[in-house]
This record gives sequence, C-alpha cells and structure tokens, in this order.
Amino acid sequence: MPRRTPAVVLAAALTAASISLGGCGRGPASSTTTPLVEHGTVRIAESSETPSFDPYSAFGASQARYAYDSLVDTAPDGSLVTGLAASWHATSTTAAFTLRPGITCSDGTALTASAVARALTYADDPAHQLAGARTVLPNVPFTARADDRTGTVSATSAAPYPFLVRTIGLLPIVCPAGLDRPGALARTTEGTGPYVLTRYTPGGPYEFTVRDGYTWGPAGARTDAPGLPAHLVLSVVPQASTAANLLLTGGIEIAAVSGPDRARLTGRGLATTDVATVVGLTFFNQRPGRALADPAVRRALVAALDRQGLANVAVGGTGRPATDFGAEGAVCHADLADANLPSGNAAAALRAAGWTRTGGGPLAKDGRPLRLRLITSPDLGPTLPSVAELMAREWTALGARVEQVTESLPALVNAMYGTADFDVVVGSTPGLALPVGYVPFFSGPAPARGLDFAGVADPAYDALVAQALKEADTSGCATWHRAAAALFRAADALPIADGRSGVYGYRTTFATSFGGQLVPTSIRLHR
Repeated sequence: MPRRTPAVVLAAALTAASISLGGCGRGPASSTTTPLVEHGTVRIAESSETPSFDPYSAFGASQARYAYDSLVDTAPDGSLVTGLAASWHATSTTAAFTLRPGITCSDGTALTASAVARALTYADDPAHQLAGARTVLPNVPFTARADDRTGTVSATSAAPYPFLVRTIGLLPIVCPAGLDRPGALARTTEGTGPYVLTRYTPGGPYEFTVRDGYTWGPAGARTDAPGLPAHLVLSVVPQASTAANLLLTGGIEIAAVSGPDRARLTGRGLATTDVATVVGLTFFNQRPGRALADPAVRRALVAALDRQGLANVAVGGTGRPATDFGAEGAVCHADLADANLPSGNAAAALRAAGWTRTGGGPLAKDGRPLRLRLITSPDLGPTLPSVAELMAREWTALGARVEQVTESLPALVNAMYGTADFDVVVGSTPGLALPVGYVPFFSGPAPARGLDFAGVADPAYDALVAQALKEADTSGCATWHRAAAALFRAADALPIADGRSGVYGYRTTFATSFGGQLVPTSIRLHR
C-alpha cells in the first residue's frame, strides 16, 4: 500500500523534479581546445534563488549534487555507476549496498554504514515532512539496517517496489553532524560531496569550495583531477535572455538556456549538452467544490485546446505536442497522449453534462458560472505565461470565465501546496526519470499529509499502479503505460510540448545527467 507522504512545498518535484533520479543526458560538444585552468572559479547561472540548501527540502534538493553524494550515481547515458557504494544488489523488496573504504564527511569524520542507515531512516520519516527526499525515495515504507564491520547498508521495503536502487540508492546522504542540527542545513552543508557551501547570500550568489582528498565521486571521480574548479559561484539569473548574453560576453561560464534564446548560442564555440524537457505540464484541481472535480468539464477543456498551437507557443517556434508526462529518455517513456487524450466537440460535451450558456454570458450549471483560476510562473519557463494566455483565450471562447495569474515561484508553490487556490496550474519539468515517481502526485493524500495537490482520485490508475509495483524494474513498462493512459483519458493532467533546452559552457566542459543536472566532478575550466 502506498505510504503517506509528507506535505510541504514541492514545486521542485513538478518543476525541477529530476534532481538525482537518473535517466539520460549527454556529454558536451565543445570546440574548447585551450589549456586547463588550475584552481579556478566557475560562475554558474541559476534561474531562481535557493532559500534552503537542505538536500531533503523542496528547494535544496536540486543543489544537493555539489555537496552531497548518493550510494550510486547515474552516467550521462542513464546507466548506474558507483557512488558511495562500490557494489550493490537488489530484489523487488531489498537493496544492499557495500560502501567504498575511506569516505569522509566534510567535517573530517569517517562515513560509516550506520551513518548512511541513519540518513535513510531520517529522510524517510513522514514526521519530518521532507519534500525533497520524497521526490527520490520509494512510495512505500522501508527499514534501513547497517553492518559497520562489512560496510554494508541494506533497505527492506514493506511491499514490492521495482526501482529500489534507483530511489534509495540516489538519495543524497547527509552526515551525522547535519542530522544532529537539521535546522542549520539551510545555510551550511554536511555531506561527503566534492564541494562545501562556504558563502550564502539571500538571493545569491552562493559559493562552493572544493574539498581536498575526495576520491569517491561517480565511477571514482576525484577532486585532484586537472582543471576541476576550486570554487563554484552560483548566481541568480532569472531571464534566459540575460543568461545567454552573459555566456556570450564571458560574464558567466555555465547556464541552462531554453526557448528562442538558444538560437543565439549556436555555433559560438560553447560547450553544449542537449536536454529533453516537457514544457507546460498542466494539472487540474479536482478537489471537492472546484469546477474541475467534474471529469466531463476536464475532458471538455482538454478537447477544446489546440495542442499543436500550444506546442508552438511553448517552444517559441514549431513544437511537437507532448507524447508522455516525462521527457524522452525517462524509464518506460512512450507515445501515449494522442491515442488517449479526450477529443471531439467540447461545447456539445459540456451541454450534455448540463452546462448551458445564455447569450454572451458564461457557461453555467445550477446557477453557478464556470470560473477558472489559471496560474503559472515565468520562473519555470519563459514561454509559460504565453501558453497560459492561449489556454485562457480558448477556454474563454468556449464560455468559461478565466482569471489568468502569473506568480513568482514561491507564490505558485504556496497556491499548490498551501491555499489550493487554483483550478489549473501550468509548469515545466524534465519529468521524473521513473514512472513510479508520479504516483504520489496522482494518488494518496493531499497536502498537508501528501503530495496529491490537485486532488486526483483515479481508480483505474490506482489499480494499474498496484499491478506495476509487483513487476520487476522495466518488465512492468507495459503496465506503467496503461496507468499513464488512464490519466490521459480522465484528463487528470496534460503535458503541452516535448521541448529541448540546453546547458551551455563558456571556456568550460562538463557532463549532465537527466534533466540537465550538472555533474560537479565533470566540470573543467579552460583558458
């Protein structure tokens, strides 16, 4: 049975939820041939501020890779490689990891199997309400045990779960000093990772300093490798156009850029990784009392949309309507949307459901007009307000009264996980790398006890998930496809476009994992 997941803000899970869940990415294509710079500083643009660097929080999870390690890592091609663990094995209910020798925390203490088990147990405790951890860990309870003599950590789940290594194994491990003082993790880091947070300024910049003696990175990466920066400085650059300008002028070394600004960066000698994304992942608030609790209304609204037109707006050019909830390269990704999304005459469907329109007035049922509060944030993608505007125009033509609201990311998160004052929310995400990652967003408790912020309750989806959880690893993909198809048919959510973004480097080379996440130990600075 799915566990009760803790509440709290989780835009990170829907908007940048890739954190370290593995998947696909590419190494850089670069014309950089100049010599390496030793002990240099690399400046990295971030699209929004990080109010907390706690790796188990909603916002800190995306920055955890700089200061925290996990038991396993993912290579750019999506395969698993060594991390803190030198080896591992798993069944559908148990995963066991054997630690590398000689690993130390940033405070100098040795990392033991008991310390890892303690971190796993802490992160999994619903009482701690750790949203960032919930995006990684399995959606079933588990028990962690340690054997310090052999350096082995094992986790046994209360029910079969097909992706234990790709969930438990990818959780950032917080050292005992951090677990002793969890409140301090917002502004300090206590991990085994290659860098340590050494300067925090509200709103940025944030500075990380490299650790000496680090030899246990992905596939054995080390911090004494030639050209690895001594310092990383993360600055907040909200606009993609500004980030592109800074890359071209040398004001920053690395930035993720999406939308039309990518064209300006092509052929400029920059290192580039291509990142598959889903633009405009849209959820409909189905909580009691909301208009979209009625499946007939949701299906009609989806059928009324010009998906090709929305895709064009979403990518700032000629787009392709999204095929699945996650991006290409995710585990069990498939072409599902076209065959399963509602279609047909939306106005007729609404009339059949009892919604009528008098003159030029709004659609109404039982004297109640069809009102929709449609929210999004440019912090999640520069084209999203335009996507929302086109949605609002098409639904207004259908007869709905649409209030379009553009929010800051914190305000959007509060609406999703706090006030629930929305009918439609439009975001962007590389998606989760595993189909099981979506389960808490489409079933289970709503905030404050869970992550189902849109109040989705789909018996067909729940039954198929229960079946898929019993099937080992990717052998259950066909069942996961049927579960996603059920969500499409019920108009529980709608991804708008399959997009591409890029991570670009000026005088740098690097690798990225799924979702365009930088691999810190891969960064090299050139003259």
